[in-house]
Amino acid sequence: MSAHRPVTRADVAGLPVQVAPRLLGAHLTTVLPDGTVTVRITEVEAYHGLGTGDVADPGSHARMGPTARNAVMWGEPGHLYVYLSHGIHSCVNVVCGPEGVAGGILLRGGEVVEGRDVAARRRAERGVVRTPRDLARGPGRLGDAVGLRHGIHNGIDAVSGNPLAGAVASLELLDEPLASVASGPRVGVAGVAGTDAYPWRFWIAGDPTVSAFRPGRGAGASPVASGASGRRQGRGAGSGAAGGATPVLD
Repeated sequence: MSAHRPVTRADVAGLPVQVAPRLLGAHLTTVLPDGTVTVRITEVEAYHGLGTGDVADPGSHARMGPTARNAVMWGEPGHLYVYLSHGIHSCVNVVCGPEGVAGGILLRGGEVVEGRDVAARRRAERGVVRTPRDLARGPGRLGDAVGLRHGIHNGIDAVSGNPLAGAVASLELLDEPLASVASGPRVGVAGVAGTDAYPWRFWIAGDPTVSAFRPGRGAGASPVASGASGRRQGRGAGSGAAGGATPVLD
């Protein structure tokens, strides 16, 4: 099994489309009063902010510039931007890019490799029981599994491990990046931002914890947009980045 090492600021200082494939196989660990959970990341999406990279991203929370909601996206890389989706789900993003340049990578799916009982209990508290495969399959489930909530844990630092509101988060990368990953359109993003023009979703091909593709309004179907198929890219694919249009949540 491949070894992991703690993430550094330098690891996530690039633009998110460059960094996003590097997060596949990484471990996100959270420690809260009710327990510890580690998720192996299997699916991510990159987003740009205003003025980030060469291509404007109409699907990003930061597409119009800084706001109170997206302020963490413009800050120091390595913090986690935790936002509320559909009034229910707390979704977790890794802030990337130089400070002052908005960017984020949505953690879309993963496998709970430590603390399955804790993750299952958190899901059960919401009245939902999931199989182990589905505990963190989709960004809403992943947010529930790791226990980070948008109102109190937004901005928590996954590099320093400094506690915030009773939680500690840490991110560890694989020592050796995956040789190849699949890529395709982002899930549930409306309009052109959810089409093949933005193949900024990356996943581990064939992994059962990758969520199913669903197009957003006006995005249409895509021939490469399923969790089981898509283009494959080598390490460090593309350039660009940012924080998370409202996705479809499983």
